[in-house]
Amino acid sequence: MRLPGGLAELCRTAAMLPMPAEILVVDSASSDSTAQIVRGWPAGPVPVRLVSCQRPGKGVAVRAGLLATTAPFVGFCDADMATDLTALDVAVRLLAAGRQVVIGSRTLADSAVSHRRSRTRRAGAAAFRALTRPIVPGVSDTQCGFKFFAGPLARAAAMSLRTAGFAFDVELLDGCLRRGASVTEIPVRWRDVPGSSSSVPRHSAQVCWEIASIWLRTRGMVSPRSTAGSERGAPRCLPEVV
Repeated sequence: MRLPGGLAELCRTAAMLPMPAEILVVDSASSDSTAQIVRGWPAGPVPVRLVSCQRPGKGVAVRAGLLATTAPFVGFCDADMATDLTALDVAVRLLAAGRQVVIGSRTLADSAVSHRRSRTRRAGAAAFRALTRPIVPGVSDTQCGFKFFAGPLARAAAMSLRTAGFAFDVELLDGCLRRGASVTEIPVRWRDVPGSSSSVPRHSAQVCWEIASIWLRTRGMVSPRSTAGSERGAPRCLPEVV
């Protein structure tokens, strides 16, 4: 199981940030020992808390985690720590300087990417980027699992998030853009960790359906006024990293 090693690494890195941090682990209707691991996690300088979510799906889990925050800066990363956590300090400092959305991008020239992707996965990634470009123009990598936000903005965008599957990042970023934010992409060191749950043959139809649904749903809505300073509707907790 990836969680114990990744969580320990995240705790060590978060403890060195220039501000207090807290980590949330979202248990999204899992059938493994996620909840038991988090409940038994030893106390340390960075608190670790469990958020339980009764519905499965990565988008559902991230939405639940973001809405369980009140911190000024919030974000999420994958449990396998595929993105090197040296990017965390960079992201937090950019947010503190006034950026509203900071995401890792594997497409930047300064990024170091180690992968064993098949030709099928590379083709699927290229097709996905082409499909999402009209929704999130200017964002080169929507699917890197490392994204951090100004807290009020993330909570406002998460409130309207409906995509449960792998395309949720696109809807979340679109929600931020429609609220007047800009996206800052930063280079990362990223490695392809074996055991990914995504599969081009199994999930391509689902992803295409999700992208089409995002387009129809969001383009039929009136663009909301900026809610980057609003806390209305957010539960009262204090985590920073989901």
